[in-house]
Amino acid sequence: MLSILLLVLGLQFPASDSIPDSGMVHASSEVAADSVREYVQIGRIVVIGNKRTKKGVILREMQVNSGDVFETSDLKVALQEDEKRILNTRLFHTVKLTLLPSSMGVSEVLIEVSERWYFFPVPIFELVDRNFNDWWTNRNRDLSRTNYGVKLYQKNTTGMNDALRVTLQFGFTKEFGVQYNLPYLDKTKRHGVFVLANYSENKNIAWRTVDHVPEFYESENKLLIRRRFGAGYQFRNSFYVTHNVFLTYNNNTIDDSVAVLNPNYFTDGALRQEYFNLTYRFRIDRRDYTGYALEGHWLDASITKQGLGIYGDVDQTVVNFEMARYAGLGKNFYLANYTSALLSTPDEQPYSMYNALGYNSSMIRGYELYLVEGQHYFVNRTTIKKQLLSTKFYVKPIPVEQFRHIPLAIYLKGYFDMGYVQNLERYQESGVNTLLANRYLFGTGLGLDIVTAYDLVVRTEYSWNREGESGFFLHFKKEF
Repeated sequence: MLSILLLVLGLQFPASDSIPDSGMVHASSEVAADSVREYVQIGRIVVIGNKRTKKGVILREMQVNSGDVFETSDLKVALQEDEKRILNTRLFHTVKLTLLPSSMGVSEVLIEVSERWYFFPVPIFELVDRNFNDWWTNRNRDLSRTNYGVKLYQKNTTGMNDALRVTLQFGFTKEFGVQYNLPYLDKTKRHGVFVLANYSENKNIAWRTVDHVPEFYESENKLLIRRRFGAGYQFRNSFYVTHNVFLTYNNNTIDDSVAVLNPNYFTDGALRQEYFNLTYRFRIDRRDYTGYALEGHWLDASITKQGLGIYGDVDQTVVNFEMARYAGLGKNFYLANYTSALLSTPDEQPYSMYNALGYNSSMIRGYELYLVEGQHYFVNRTTIKKQLLSTKFYVKPIPVEQFRHIPLAIYLKGYFDMGYVQNLERYQESGVNTLLANRYLFGTGLGLDIVTAYDLVVRTEYSWNREGESGFFLHFKKEF
């Protein structure tokens, strides 16, 4: 059934998608008799420049293996694809694969990599609102609505593309957390695990939504405390497909004043919300570059059961589907399309667990100032862009080698987004959030994307929406 669905969507599994075993032969028994085609056998694969990264992590991304036999033209294409795969690990600035001259029909492959900087003590100074425009307009540029502190990232911790993250955050939301992800647990590099622990508290929280804009309540008391502990398992049997299962324990509490303001915050005036969360996630990723894709596609589907019947505080099921396709049109023109859909049950849900259109990629451009909450929603976003500039700088005076490589690309774009949100029963009864729900929404506009080092994307956009509103919007993440 899944294969049929993916076929309809055009997201077929490639026949050679699974990880090849060592010694796989790509030539048939007719090779010796074929005097027209030229074939090459792969000898050693040599890697240089990987000061921390284990060689096996690099080889794991390759379809070309020592001992394989390729037709010459096929080998050239395979090496180009392997360059992209290795680069998409986000471990390296540059990746270059070179086929060395053959000797007696056997050629070696040289892999040259330039590693990124892996340890980042990143200062935290960020807005707490959904996007820059929400903070600028709806929150009157209030600088108290910021978080500050430090996030300590140690990527590629042991050279196995593993990552350790420690968060020490203060300001609007106090948060302390640790997370460790080990994608390659075994020799086959198919199985991985992750663990996390997180604590956060707020003295200022959104307690209701009026006309699609959250209203906040502030106090000297701790209004909301969240505790979260979790562990997960990852299975990546192929180059492009990943399965994840993760289980988290959640223990949340609110001040009694919040329950008085909104008895439905945790439902029925409750002050505590305790539950387990179980999620299965399926992902296909065949983008040319994950930082800012121009060709390829990805699909992400998940089903989450919040509340497993142990505590009885929460009982919610959420099914989420996202996909995006990217295509080159020639002459540096590119087309991108994104689709997202969400279904949730039951009809009655606590305010703290409302789903909404207006976060991250699931947003219609031109509606950045609004949060359209609902039980179900659908979004489609289309962008056509023209590459105006694509270059790379090597700034030798910078003292750290890993920061000397500075790519820069600029794209002029036009876009059209549309979507629909089905309202919640409670909102339909109150009538306070019905303007944008249960009706077709769309937004369109023009903009510039600036893409530079470490996958930083700056988007400047001027949008119009169905309500006749227009404005300039600024974003610091890729579209989708």
